[in-house]
Amino acid sequence: MDNAPQTVPPPLPGTRCTVTIHDIAFGGEGVARLDELAIFVPFVLVGEVVEIEITELKKRFARARLIRVIQPAPERVSPQCRYFGDCGGCQYQHIAYPTQLQIKHKQITDHFQRIGGFANPNIAPVIPCPQPYGYRNRIMIRSQWDKFKKGLNIGFIRADNRLVVDIEECKIAEPALNEQIRHTRAHPPPKGGIKVVLRLNPEGWEVPRDSFFQNNFFVLPQLVGAAGDFLRAGGARFLVDVYCGVGFFGLELAGLVERFVGVELDQLAIKAARRNAQTRGITNGEFVTGRAEDLLPELLGRFSAEATCVLVDPPRTGCPPESLQLLRATRPRQLIYVSCHPATMARDLNILCADGVFELVQVIPLDSFPQTQHVECVADLRLRPGSATP
Repeated sequence: MDNAPQTVPPPLPGTRCTVTIHDIAFGGEGVARLDELAIFVPFVLVGEVVEIEITELKKRFARARLIRVIQPAPERVSPQCRYFGDCGGCQYQHIAYPTQLQIKHKQITDHFQRIGGFANPNIAPVIPCPQPYGYRNRIMIRSQWDKFKKGLNIGFIRADNRLVVDIEECKIAEPALNEQIRHTRAHPPPKGGIKVVLRLNPEGWEVPRDSFFQNNFFVLPQLVGAAGDFLRAGGARFLVDVYCGVGFFGLELAGLVERFVGVELDQLAIKAARRNAQTRGITNGEFVTGRAEDLLPELLGRFSAEATCVLVDPPRTGCPPESLQLLRATRPRQLIYVSCHPATMARDLNILCADGVFELVQVIPLDSFPQTQHVECVADLRLRPGSATP
């Protein structure tokens, strides 16, 4: 008699089954298991028993849609937005806000351990947003022709495909942006396939239309406070603000250093940064246009690397490899790394800290994106003693 265990075939798309959620992955989906198969399910919580339908089967995992919650977790709440679950903008509106912060802290820690290779990273508790709804100052809505209703859908990409959900309001956007949404709907784009950026300009700052600025005004004081605390503790006399945009960090931290310089490729942003400095009467810094990879060696030579902090706030994709290698070669006294993507941040910090060149002192996460999978982080890296000379 053959007593070998029988292999259970994986569930095919369209199969319905009941599973228990045991984790939340980065990206917001819950993780369940059937035998050895991981199944990713959106809009669930750890501990919940749910009925799902398999929508996609891969070799090592499957995706499913939520049919119903059989046993809800105590942390489950009613979403404020009528489009939640259809619109792809938010992943966590069904989760009580304190639990959202705990989930994000765990995910950051997991990334720094698995991707960053930090055994016991010092990750501070996530600083909450004072306003978990109505906080976004910039959104992008899209237009798409709906052949069934013979009209335009104006809104956001769906959670489950590339179609556009027609929306009349966004609960995480500032009220003034919802006024702009209504105006856009009353005066729609001429056709589908057009992206419309709606934004509020920060008071007292000049920001060109296509230049970057933080999307949450309510967390800005804590963000500047975290970077400023790190800068004070590091003892640097000079600051190089890389990817400086319109000069936000350089100008906010100018009072903590003798001299600073901001580096940015966007020429319109640099012109705005200079005017922002002039408006504030800040005269101990300058802003230069160019690639950080080209300008850093000269700047760190001018300022003296052992007395300089380099602050980087790269896009979600992280720093280019050549930038990381340049920082390892020039070895400034301190690095402050700001990121809205913990995975690429952990990857970059792994490179910077390899061979003991830099050490990670602390990471302070800030919830600049409540109700969503995203989170902002500020990391403090210091040059290790004896590493000043390559």
